[in-house]
Amino acid sequence: MSSNQSNTAGGGRLKSLGAWVDARFPMTALWKEHMSEYDAPKNFNFWYYFGSIAIFVLALQIFTGIFLTMSYKPSDIEAFGSVEYIMRDVEWGWLIRYLHSTGASAFFIVVYLHMFRALLYGSHRKPRELLWIFGVLIYLALMAEAFMGYLLPWGNMSYWGAQVIVSLFGTFPWIGDALVEWIRGDYYISDITLNRFFALHVVAVPLVLIFLVVAHILALHEVGSNNPDGIEIKKTKGPDGRPLDGVAMHPYYTVKDIYGLSIFLVLFAAVVFFAPELGGFFLEAANFEPANPLLTPEHIAPVWYFTPYYAMLRAVPAFAGTQVWGVLVMFSAILVLFFAPWLDRAPVKSIRYRGPIYKVALMLFAAAFIMLGYCGMKPAEQPFKAMSVIGTIYYFAFFLLMPWYSRIDSHKPVPSRVTS
Repeated sequence: MSSNQSNTAGGGRLKSLGAWVDARFPMTALWKEHMSEYDAPKNFNFWYYFGSIAIFVLALQIFTGIFLTMSYKPSDIEAFGSVEYIMRDVEWGWLIRYLHSTGASAFFIVVYLHMFRALLYGSHRKPRELLWIFGVLIYLALMAEAFMGYLLPWGNMSYWGAQVIVSLFGTFPWIGDALVEWIRGDYYISDITLNRFFALHVVAVPLVLIFLVVAHILALHEVGSNNPDGIEIKKTKGPDGRPLDGVAMHPYYTVKDIYGLSIFLVLFAAVVFFAPELGGFFLEAANFEPANPLLTPEHIAPVWYFTPYYAMLRAVPAFAGTQVWGVLVMFSAILVLFFAPWLDRAPVKSIRYRGPIYKVALMLFAAAFIMLGYCGMKPAEQPFKAMSVIGTIYYFAFFLLMPWYSRIDSHKPVPSRVTS
């Protein structure tokens, strides 16, 4: 049989297999609906890389997490030693551990940039309110996943960081003590807490994350993707019923996303192989020591991606005096994100056509968030306390004053078709 005949026969068998699967599962229909026949705006820029990169990092975290659980021991006696065993004795264990630990920080970097892009181009606005809500829920689930995973190495900073964060729930009146005991499963951070967090980190929260990501993608493909112009491309269709300003997700944006992913992987690999601790930002020095309830680290602080909210927590006693208000402010900082679609009253979506008020407000908001993150890493002393207060006030002002400044802000005419 010639090579052409062999290829033809092989192609026929694949078609027969595909038809057999399609008769029992909508494989081709799903591919067409969400990839080859899903019309995405033709003017996507580099800001739209981060959604697909986030999906890749989630898959990487699940993949590396599975291999880590094969050698990890969720016991207060064996946990720290098992991590050392993974690093030193398991073949390629050091690489898997560093991929996972660096991946956690990379996930938050990508998600923060993805959320900033939404505020930049109005991706949280009608008709994408539910899409935004799913995104904020993903962010919350990611924070829970990261916090529980942070305890698992059973290092000294993990232990004391968990002790501080869990104790914050005790500030709530009436239910605080019972809530803290329920979270820990004991009267103090112990073997029971470690086992509980391990189960939630490995099974429960990842399932929630996967469900929310699927819901996020389905909601996105139902209303269609936003674009840098903030124009609904579905409003202008050709004779074939497809948007004139759209192109098929596959192959056009799958190729583009692969290019963006390759750049991300170069930077990611540079950190994994040359600076996995990144000067203590990704892995603290105190976490290379076993947990010791009798030895408090010199400066207890959460991982960098929690430090903006930690700075808000510490800012409140500077002018309120009670810790419960700090906890409420910290949780409110996340809760207010859910209301962003309704707080924004501007007549246009994209920053391209918004006036100077919103542009300045958004840039200052990003600067304030970064400043809060920096202050959260520093000791609770001046000038960091004063900077935390300023950052916290501006963070809430950005959202709570949005109904007024977004309406009075000037704006440019929005074109009827997307621009290149």
